[in-house]
Amino acid sequence: MDIEKIVAGISTVLTDYVMVFTLLTAAIIFTIATRGVQFRMIPEMCRLLVNSGKKSEPVSKDREHHSSVTSFQAFAISIASRVGTGNLAGVATAIAIGGPGAVFWMWIIALLGAASAFVESTLAQLFKVKGQNAFMGGPAYYIMKGTGQRWWAVLFAILITLTFGFAFNTVQSNTIASAYESCFSFPKEWMSVILTVMTFLIIFGGIKSISRFSEIVVPVMAIAYILLALVIVVMNIGKIPHIFSMIVENAFGIAQGAGGTIGAAMTMGIKRGLFSNEAGEGSTPNAAATASVSHPVKQGLIQALGVYTDTILICSATAFIILCSGMFLEGHDGIVLTQKAIDTELGNRHNFGSIFVSIAIFFFAFTSIVANYYYGETNIRFIKDDNRIINIYRLIVGAMVYLGGVCSLDLVWGFADITMAMMTLCNLAAILFLGRYAIILMKDYSRQKKEGKDPVYHSSTIPQIAQETECWE
Repeated sequence: MDIEKIVAGISTVLTDYVMVFTLLTAAIIFTIATRGVQFRMIPEMCRLLVNSGKKSEPVSKDREHHSSVTSFQAFAISIASRVGTGNLAGVATAIAIGGPGAVFWMWIIALLGAASAFVESTLAQLFKVKGQNAFMGGPAYYIMKGTGQRWWAVLFAILITLTFGFAFNTVQSNTIASAYESCFSFPKEWMSVILTVMTFLIIFGGIKSISRFSEIVVPVMAIAYILLALVIVVMNIGKIPHIFSMIVENAFGIAQGAGGTIGAAMTMGIKRGLFSNEAGEGSTPNAAATASVSHPVKQGLIQALGVYTDTILICSATAFIILCSGMFLEGHDGIVLTQKAIDTELGNRHNFGSIFVSIAIFFFAFTSIVANYYYGETNIRFIKDDNRIINIYRLIVGAMVYLGGVCSLDLVWGFADITMAMMTLCNLAAILFLGRYAIILMKDYSRQKKEGKDPVYHSSTIPQIAQETECWE
């Protein structure tokens, strides 16, 4: 049996059954426990996003850490890390395998999973620590401080390193290489070499310049892609009712003529939805913890809004482009399907769609490679701050970037699904155990709002963990 079949077999059991069931169960539990915080507090999410970073924000002790980012900046960081391969290639893969019904299940996991995102990001804020230059936090920290079990925290740190530093980076490089091969007939091997060299140049130095460049280019490309998608949707406005009908019918097996089964639609929609919006996965809390806010719930609400932005807006835009074009019935998959769909909708004018997507995905995916690397480095340093280990890690990251570019689409996605599932299960267990603190915080936040206050959290609110919440004294 070859490696691709082995990976596919493990992925099927671990993701299609164990992870999907656990992810949905946790999302439903948190939705009930928070009384649908992701629905009833949408106006507050929007208000916080608009007002975040203003001088009127109450000053708490954590504000004294001058290098911390604003709540809006943390939101932008998390959105930048979300928008990319999952939105352009992941959605296409979900539809190609699971049929149009996969889109419905992407929406469901976003709507329910936003409650999980709220809990994990609120916990990240509660248990964050002060680093040398900025706040730090995430699952490894709230597991360590909230449960006192270092082995559990170390396990998560290892899993997120494997997932983001290695597995997800193979998906990113594969997506770039596939896009350029399809559009420009550029050999995957050469693109893999170029990506590997660029990765080494950045992770061994030069991160500041690429960060400044990415801060400008990535948002511009994201906005341009959304506008392009909206134009295509408007061009096909008459098809939208039929598209919605096709999505719902295929989601429940009512009509399977467009491909996929109800099981495939559900599993692919949930898996690719998770890859894109990261709700409950344990990655976004690393960014959420860096924000400087007066109450942990503020960042929890803003990150829940981020899930909607990613899936309900951007992923849906890609889905409508693909479904309007009908190209998902032509046997294409991944980023190539998205390219072909845009070309078809624009009348194949000089392959504009393919060229635009190739350029956009290069910036999206390559900046994700860099961000994924730093997720891994941060968590390795949580385990042991040793530069020799970091250098070995850097070499392996470069090797994985190369391998991802030359390997098959099914192999890299299968590998990513396995590590993502293990990391997600580890984080879900932690937030299910610690979620009671997020509920207490939510009630404290709501009480202060009813009193007409702009909520401020004090460690005395949850005295049993006051010593572990050092940033809220």
